[in-house]
Amino acid sequence: MKTAQPSPPRPLCLRRRRKPVMLFSQSKLLLTLLLTILDFFHTFCLSQNVIEYLPGFPGKLPFKLETGYIGLGEMEEVQLFYYFFASERNPEEDPLVLWLTGGPGCSSLYGITSEIGPFTIEFLNSNGSLPSLMLKEHAWTKVANIIFLDQPVGTGFSYATTPEAFYSNDTYATELNYEFLRKWLISHPKYINNPLYIGGDSYSGITVPLVANNVYRGNEAGIKPLMNIKGYVLGNPYTDAFGEANAVVPCAHRMGLLSDRLYNSAKVNCHGNYVNVDPENILCLNDLERINQCLDKINTFMILEPLCDSVWRAKEDVLSLDISFSEEIPTNFLQSIVAPVKKIICRNAPLVLLHTWANNKSVQQALDIREGTKEEWERCNNTIKSSARAPDRPTTYVANVKSVFGYHQDFTHKNCRTLIYSGDHDLFFPHTSTEKWIESLKVPILSDWRPWFVQGQIAGYTMTYGHGDYELTYATVKGAGHTAPEFKPEECFAMITRWFEKSSL
Repeated sequence: MKTAQPSPPRPLCLRRRRKPVMLFSQSKLLLTLLLTILDFFHTFCLSQNVIEYLPGFPGKLPFKLETGYIGLGEMEEVQLFYYFFASERNPEEDPLVLWLTGGPGCSSLYGITSEIGPFTIEFLNSNGSLPSLMLKEHAWTKVANIIFLDQPVGTGFSYATTPEAFYSNDTYATELNYEFLRKWLISHPKYINNPLYIGGDSYSGITVPLVANNVYRGNEAGIKPLMNIKGYVLGNPYTDAFGEANAVVPCAHRMGLLSDRLYNSAKVNCHGNYVNVDPENILCLNDLERINQCLDKINTFMILEPLCDSVWRAKEDVLSLDISFSEEIPTNFLQSIVAPVKKIICRNAPLVLLHTWANNKSVQQALDIREGTKEEWERCNNTIKSSARAPDRPTTYVANVKSVFGYHQDFTHKNCRTLIYSGDHDLFFPHTSTEKWIESLKVPILSDWRPWFVQGQIAGYTMTYGHGDYELTYATVKGAGHTAPEFKPEECFAMITRWFEKSSL
């Protein structure tokens, strides 16, 4: 059930006024301009819907949820779907966050239910009917207004009106994300002055800096509305194609997954390059083969948890440069039942229920999903992929930005606050590679490596860098995997709350 939105009010400037002497041509030009603006609002404002009830959730939602589509592109051929949660604390003053889920092509609904959003799917008491929703205690929406965006086109419930519009790449998709944010703020003027942050994790390590850069450039060019951007937030970010892949071997060694002898042999024989290997370097190839045998059955997204057939299963070897890692595999995620208690040994098991919930007709009607625009909701759209090792793979998306290190360097000369956090048990995008490129920025250290605490316990380690109007906070999240808030929600909630309040972690 949703609350209907009224038609846009008739602008005062269109009312008849007793004003003397205006040339007909000027009046006609003004009227045309005003009608154009009115039509602009009509195009996307009418797709905004306040959701008060959701199937699977008992009673009225205790916070504001709005969903909608915004048309982008010259003919609005790209229709991006979003979920907006107003802050549960102080929406008039709390930060506004545009959250971009990774993939590319993975639905923001996963971020809402499994990471930083206010819902989670109730798994243990599922009886085969429509899955139930529960509230999360440590949702980031308690301290921030968050827009979760299904992007790029084809992700989640976003769609295109022409076949050609489905084709995209990093740079074009992020230009559309910036256009989306402009249109969203025009239709939500009450949030224009809120502190703005661009955020995301995983592959959004590419998209977030690009969108943030577009915002800064737009402000510098005077493009309206001027946005009150303060910085950006990144979790376990993909930053550099070579750097991320090459960091796997030394990080695996630090984690105790490789022996000193094997690691040192590979380091010498491969000359520290474990990705671009000379095919005639037999000693290096032999070492890498042994390393792959050691890591083949490791869950690289969280090395302490079992490796299961799931949506995160990768078909490439662990040293592959291919960042197209998510593949929907219709498998039973549940493993054996340990009597008398059901034991879930696969973290992604609830995704079966999320798939059921998101594809339920009553759910889609409640969310106001446009009929006929999607055959089926998918956690990740596998056609939005690009592979350096499989150039012939069918794809509608090209990962044309291989490194965003230069963007991070540019931000060091702006009025910008940055939070970078890494789950320290993620082997897919290791924290060591993140720490390496942060050090390469050559920004002075304001606070050196130290522990940070939650409930009197060490939650991770942190450093702060900065000069002038630039500040970067880096934090590890102890015991967390690839999507840190999923593994350590209380710690990550404390981290983001303190950082928004400009307090020390």
